[in-house]
Amino acid sequence: MFLMVGILLSSLSMAQKISGKVSGSKDGSMLPGVSVQVKGTNSGTSTNADGGYSVNASSGATLVFSYIGFTTKEVKVGNQTIVDV
Repeated sequence: MFLMVGILLSSLSMAQKISGKVSGSKDGSMLPGVSVQVKGTNSGTSTNADGGYSVNASSGATLVFSYIGFTTKEVKVGNQTIVDV
């Protein structure tokens, strides 16, 4: 049991806060309501009225951005803490 708690705590400590903004294709307008998911997890959020988001993800995770009428985009985070799409 202590081993399982230790593994859980170490995996949580490896998570980092990722934030950024999502804009439209050509005009650069910010997109509210874009779904931002951490691939392979139940963790995710949506962009706010200004196209901004914040989500916790581990280093090396992949973020999946999806929005009606747009192509879904996957972005590998690496060590970045700001990911604009």
